[in-house]
Amino acid sequence: MAAYKGRNVVERHFNLAKQWRGLSTRYDKLAITYRAAYILCACIA
Repeated sequence: MAAYKGRNVVERHFNLAKQWRGLSTRYDKLAITYRAAYILCACIA
């Protein structure tokens, strides 16, 4: 049961990150720009 709770949190975070258009479609050409956007998304969420 505890493993499912942890998995649920991770899945919800990935679904939230997919709502960011730049992250879901990978418009950023540079890896550092993509990473910065992902970190920003993680901080806001």
